[in-house]
Parts: sequence; C-alpha cells; structure tokens
Amino acid sequence: MTLTDRAYAQIEELIVTLQLPPGTVLSELVLAARLAIGRTPIREALQRLSRDGLINILPRRGVLVSDIDLRAQLRLLEVRRELERLMARGAAERATTEERKQFSEIASGMRDAATEADDISFMRLDQQFNTLVSAAARNEFATRSMGLMHGLSRRFWYQHYKEAADLPLAARLHAEVAEAIASHDADKAGAASDKLVGYIESFARSTL
Repeated sequence: MTLTDRAYAQIEELIVTLQLPPGTVLSELVLAARLAIGRTPIREALQRLSRDGLINILPRRGVLVSDIDLRAQLRLLEVRRELERLMARGAAERATTEERKQFSEIASGMRDAATEADDISFMRLDQQFNTLVSAAARNEFATRSMGLMHGLSRRFWYQHYKEAADLPLAARLHAEVAEAIASHDADKAGAASDKLVGYIESFARSTL
C-alpha cells in the first residue's frame, strides 16, 4: 500500500464514519499532522476523494466534506443494483482459489458482526468485501464505476443505521453474497446481490 493509498483509506474512514462531518473544512497541513503522512500523499488522496464525491474542492473556499443527499442516494442505488449484480456474478465465475478463501473469511466475519451487532467491524468488512468483489470480477470498467459509489453509500449508512437499519440483517445479506461467490454459483450470487441492494434501498427510503 502506498502512502497515498494509506492517506486515502484513513481520510475516507474519517469521512464515512462522520468523524469529519459534512461541511467540515479540511486542511492538508492538519490532516498531514493528524495522520503522520506527508502533504503530497494527502493532496493526492484528497483529489481521489473529490472524484468519489466525498469532498468538494472549491475555489477560494478550500476543501469541504460534501453534504449527504438522500435523493442522490436513491439515484445512486438505481445504478448500483445493476453493477452489483454484474460484479457479484463475475466474481463468482472468475475468483481465484485464494479469493474464494477470502470471501469465505469475510462471510464468517460478517456473521460474527451480525451476532454481535458490531458496527465498526461491519463497516471495515464491507469495505474489504467491496474491494475483493471489484478485484475478483475482473472488469475494470465496472470497478471504476463502483468506486464512485461505495464511500457515499457507506457514509449514508453510517449516518442513519442507528435509527433505521437492521445491522444484523445487513451483515447476513452481505455474508450470503460472499458465500455464493465462494461457492462459484453465479446465479445465487446475482440473486443474493439483488436481495442486498433491495434491503439497502428500503433502508434509504425509511430515512425520509
């Protein structure tokens, strides 16, 4: 992992978990000191976060954490449903033996998170799951498109899950997708993916 990758992962987690809430003005200098990473990797990470929609880089105003928009989230889910199904099926068909082992481990971790209602473990496993699906699907165009959605989706979840979400159910639904991919069953993976995104959409609408 490069320093830029590390900076990106750490700042993204701070934004997604609302430790840096919407509207926060970000400083390269402050972030560099907080994360003990140089300003150049921080600057490069902020450019990536801007492309992901998690921050806005505004002339004369600086760098701000972006707002959370429910209607944009629902539009995002329309696209995400199709891409998630495509990538889950692709991962089931193309994952290596080592990747299948990792999917099994993620499924086990998700079931533990469901039992313990462990939100931080769930969030981290969700990120690992998304990264692994993107790699295993072997479709760089789908991967780029999904990369724009994951951080926004996870932040929306984190903002609302305590009052509106069934975290154990969400973790179990993730586990079902991971298990289907691990078992090399594309049809089951696609169906499990649709079930997961259907739940996420119902969760989003419940926040209205």
